[in-house]
Amino acid sequence: MTMNIRGVLAASTFALITAGMALTARTTADAQQTAAQPADLVITNGKVVTVENGAPDAQAVASRGGRIVAIGSAAEMKAHIGPATEVIDVKGQLVIPGFIEGHGHFSGVGTAQLNLNLMNTTSWDQIVGMVAEKVKTAKPGEWIYGRGWHQEKWTARPNPNVEGFPTHESLSKVSPNNPVVLTHASGHASFANAKAMELSGVTGKSANPSGGDFLKDANGNPTGLFRETASRLIRTGAGENPTPEDRRARARQILELASKESLSKGVTSFQDAGSSFADVDLMKVMVDEGRIQNRLWIMLRVGNAALAANMAKYRMIDYGDGFLTVRGIKHSIDGALGPRGAWLLEPYSDQPNTTGHNTTPVPTIQETAKLAMQHGYQLCVHAIGDRANRETLDIFEAAFKANPDKKDVRWRVEHAQHLHPTDIPRFGKLGIIASMQGIHCTSDAPYVPARLGDKRAEEGAYVWQKLMKSGALVTNGTDAPVEDVDPIASYYATVSRKIKDGSVFYPEQRMNRMEALRSYTINTARAAFEEESKGTLEVGKYADMVVLSKDILTVAEEEIPTAQVMYTVVGGKVRYKR
Repeated sequence: MTMNIRGVLAASTFALITAGMALTARTTADAQQTAAQPADLVITNGKVVTVENGAPDAQAVASRGGRIVAIGSAAEMKAHIGPATEVIDVKGQLVIPGFIEGHGHFSGVGTAQLNLNLMNTTSWDQIVGMVAEKVKTAKPGEWIYGRGWHQEKWTARPNPNVEGFPTHESLSKVSPNNPVVLTHASGHASFANAKAMELSGVTGKSANPSGGDFLKDANGNPTGLFRETASRLIRTGAGENPTPEDRRARARQILELASKESLSKGVTSFQDAGSSFADVDLMKVMVDEGRIQNRLWIMLRVGNAALAANMAKYRMIDYGDGFLTVRGIKHSIDGALGPRGAWLLEPYSDQPNTTGHNTTPVPTIQETAKLAMQHGYQLCVHAIGDRANRETLDIFEAAFKANPDKKDVRWRVEHAQHLHPTDIPRFGKLGIIASMQGIHCTSDAPYVPARLGDKRAEEGAYVWQKLMKSGALVTNGTDAPVEDVDPIASYYATVSRKIKDGSVFYPEQRMNRMEALRSYTINTARAAFEEESKGTLEVGKYADMVVLSKDILTVAEEEIPTAQVMYTVVGGKVRYKR
């Protein structure tokens, strides 16, 4: 018996030595092959945080052909440098996977560059003044557009007002001949002047559409405020007749501006929350031309009839070397909390006569769920209020029960902002992704308790930790152009939950810094079935990276917002440099 064991050990030892020699030979061959093929790009002398579980920090990354080929020390990367290799010495700065915008509106980011930016306005009078200046250079009859105002962020209520919203007279006075439409920061309300309402045929006798309403003054006349679906009553562009060439040129300009703006903020991938078939057609052309330089993942936002006829044609994965994927469908089941359009189980605390709006009928979304299951799409439903979230969870759960063979669909609730406590565990149990935006928490926090009351706010408002503990995947983003597309601001909001007055909004729900970074990288990649190609820095994945001026994982919390994007790399190419 002893001899047999020794014989086996001897044979095993010989096999191990032989395997080791083969491995050494293969490693040497690999090294020689790598040496023969220098990297296209080497980023060196940095703090490289891969976000890969168990992987240590490194100093350098090398890429070739758009993919990462090596990660390690600065000394090790010298073997990957050839005569044509671009070498960037980042001098100790932080290198992380590229930020993935988990929910934004790509065209909206570009459009915002062309219109009045009202995001930082502090009063209605300031906005009226901006429109007055724009009128001076506008052509007669030209429509004037703006976006970003929020009545809860003004220093004082306008006078006169209805429900805290201004009335149109002062705006109409400075722009009597130019129609004006100013979109609320949330995108769920609009304000129009008299000329815009006149061209749209809106009067005090106009009926409210399903899923929306417009405010009237004491005399029954429109104030100019249009909520949710009522914004569609304003026929923007009425009287203007741009040629097809003009429309296409503007659409191209918008997409290029969106790409440039996103790259400047470190966004290497952008999950777009709602585009049409025509949008996708143009994006595809511009990807082919290299005019869009960050990766796009698209949710289609079209009616069920059009979906049914075109889903097979438009579903695409990693088109253009990973620059365009279409595999999501977007619906909005309710509105936003700011204009009181979010759909609640109980009335608003500060407006007891309303529970908000159901903006898309439940049966419509149920039919979309069937189409999504049939064609392998992710269903992504905008739900902000607790009633909206419950109805969405019910739709998802029913679809899962009707399709027990579909085990990994990764359907998503977009925003998931205000939840009833009994619905929080359902996210983890059902495997539903909570596609959230850290910056919305601190941006909305000053008025959330007024809308919901303290109890509802504490139990279910932006409950990131509660959702994570349920087993749910939580992602991050900005909902741009609702907020600036800047991931650093949203990251800071996620780890601090600090609002402008210095107070912290229910601090127990904060993420730690690595949780927040994962919510902007690998979690967001996983929410799009893209975890094998992006979200961490690993050999074989896309060389999508961001270099930051400060280490947001270790600097004092108050320093995080001052970190700047120094380089944005997509597919191994520097697409932005500060």
